Amino acid sequence: MTDSAVAWPAFRAETQLPRSQRPRRRRNSRNSDEKSQFCLPIRSDSLSQSHDLDRFSRLPDKVVLLILDLLAQGSTRDICSVSLVSRKYHGLAEGILYRKILFGSHEHHLVFGESLRRRPRRGSTIRDFKLEYPKSDLSHLVLSHSLNGTNYMRNGIDHLASTLSAMSNLETLDVAAPAHLLQGIGALFNGPFDLACLKTCSLFFQFPDDAYWDLRESIHIFTHPTLETLSIKRAKLDDKGFDLIERPHSTALKILRLIECDVNCDSLADLLEFPECLKEFYMDHTAEPVPELEEDCDDFYEHVMALKDQAESVESITINFPSLGGRKVVRLREFQAVETLRVNFDTQLFGKTGRKPRLNSVGLPPRLKTLEFFNPIGADETVTELFTIMINDIDFMARELKTLLLVEGPNGVPEQILEACKGKRFDLELRRLDT
Repeated sequence: MTDSAVAWPAFRAETQLPRSQRPRRRRNSRNSDEKSQFCLPIRSDSLSQSHDLDRFSRLPDKVVLLILDLLAQGSTRDICSVSLVSRKYHGLAEGILYRKILFGSHEHHLVFGESLRRRPRRGSTIRDFKLEYPKSDLSHLVLSHSLNGTNYMRNGIDHLASTLSAMSNLETLDVAAPAHLLQGIGALFNGPFDLACLKTCSLFFQFPDDAYWDLRESIHIFTHPTLETLSIKRAKLDDKGFDLIERPHSTALKILRLIECDVNCDSLADLLEFPECLKEFYMDHTAEPVPELEEDCDDFYEHVMALKDQAESVESITINFPSLGGRKVVRLREFQAVETLRVNFDTQLFGKTGRKPRLNSVGLPPRLKTLEFFNPIGADETVTELFTIMINDIDFMARELKTLLLVEGPNGVPEQILEACKGKRFDLELRRLDT
């Protein structure tokens, strides 16, 4: 948790002095002389002097807000202390205090949701909202279904959607929560869009045994009109894709990150028809996915072809997916805007050598500037020869290439590739394989 985000409970009053510094209370005494010994002289102008000490209150509210905003950039603890001084300061600091909120438990979120019911205007001050308790047990919050099978307790699982809908100016939503909250948040996206200012969203729902959560529950997030950055972690999507009648004409999505997901390639291509101008595509998975993939195809070529509708706009493609094979040569000439390409193996680009003779080689994006491999290359001799030919012809295939990043395996980098890189205008960077 960073200092810039307010964790709930955000703060508590700690204004009591230590016991040693507290003024001693006078006990009742019949002796007036003894009583007078404990009486301190009170000056008539003490109250006016204490009021004069608060010169900060004389500043205009706009200036105070600027000062509080700068104070919050360093630490929220300081601005919390200022807000406890008076109601005026709390009212001014409220918009800054609740700008970023982090919940570490579901109970804290429920308490805060009740406060939004009493003060709905507070929801409009929230810009960043984060849930971070994926492994919490929420079974005690779920009541048995009623006769219609749809009702939960008033402060139960589906209360999250109503809390989020009150945040009319929310720009960033980061959810890492248990599986019980999936339907509640999914209902928010599947209905009318209350989050009209949302720009960045990250979704992850923890299922038992680390199973993938169903992306179809929140499929409408891909149709959000203002969302620019979307990160999905450990989700699955079958071959049905976006099978709804109402389809968006264009969305503002610019960055899509799929982290350890099991997504059908055809469905992915279906979703990538919506963005008007996608700039970055990032996809990664472990070398041995657990559980095993059911929806995802195992060919690198199919994943690249899923991006064909964004070929004119996408600038960065990263597919860190070691288990993907290469059966076909990848043709990237039509990706006119790609400047960064990051993959695992050379065989993913060139395809593994088979029985059939090769009729063509890889085509790099014409404006490529950075080409990076996450794993060692050179295991396939035929592919190594094609890689060397590509380097020799790089001035014709990708004349703007500036950096080539390779990984040294147990036998290093093939010598013929190193020789081909000598005298070229790009920089060759070598790094050792992480052990």
